[in-house]
Amino acid sequence: MSSQTITLIVSPRGKPIKTLPQESEVPRNAPATELYNYLAAASGTSVHRLRVTKGSDGQLVPNRADVSIKQTGLMDGSKVFVKDLGPQISWRTVFVIEYLGPIIIHPLVYLLRPYLYASPNKLFPFPAPSSLQTLSLLLVSFHFVKREYETIFIHRFSAATMPLRNIFKNSAHYWIIGGLNMAYWIYRPNAPTAKPMNVFFTLLGVLLFFTGEIGNLSSHLTLRDLRSSRGKERGIPQGLWFELVTCPNYMFETMAWVGVFLVTRDFATVIFLLVSVTMMCIWAKKKERNYRKEFGDKYKNKRYTILPGIY
Repeated sequence: MSSQTITLIVSPRGKPIKTLPQESEVPRNAPATELYNYLAAASGTSVHRLRVTKGSDGQLVPNRADVSIKQTGLMDGSKVFVKDLGPQISWRTVFVIEYLGPIIIHPLVYLLRPYLYASPNKLFPFPAPSSLQTLSLLLVSFHFVKREYETIFIHRFSAATMPLRNIFKNSAHYWIIGGLNMAYWIYRPNAPTAKPMNVFFTLLGVLLFFTGEIGNLSSHLTLRDLRSSRGKERGIPQGLWFELVTCPNYMFETMAWVGVFLVTRDFATVIFLLVSVTMMCIWAKKKERNYRKEFGDKYKNKRYTILPGIY
């Protein structure tokens, strides 16, 4: 063994992994991806299913080409644990499936109104959709079609996959809360959207919606440019809104859905908005912690992560 090669002691964490080697020899200056590729090849498992942690402190050994074995703190004789994360699915595929729900459900409920709801007046034909209901459909559909476009052409994911089982949990938010629940209540013949339009709140809602959508897209473009295509490198986002909060993409997302609420004036929209904001606040807080940990003094700490003056 050369002085530049170290031997790692390998043990499975959780259920056994067939043919997982008990030792692994890797060059100390090699990228961490080399360790993952070796373990995956030796065990006949997809590299995306493996999670490698240090035996000394339990810290993750990142599957990144820009981090060397030496930089992880592993030394000759160090022990690493390897966990099989189970069947995986790509993040991009998950996002496409998630956002597809409202795109399908809202137009279907809108078009099938006469068959889904009782007529408010048996003496007259079932009423046509109101202008507010049509506007609500257009706004919701625009939002999720935009998200599909961003998923396919803009987003660059730091992780390639997630556990397959997560797709059901993640999709429930969009297919059930943002899809079935919102659509059912918004397109009813006696919904608030079926009543006369409040011009002021409607115009304000549309203004907030498109301001939020444009700001959200701009933030996503800024985040995309921090990482090369198929790269996993990280950077500090710059720009006016990134000086204000940690995640302006979430701030603008919130603004857009406040706009949708002003148009729909429906409690189902409030439920979707509150659940979404709660999740985004959790993600933004985690992102702020990661920025501080990874970049230290290079990163300007933010007091607010998503909602200026609030959170």
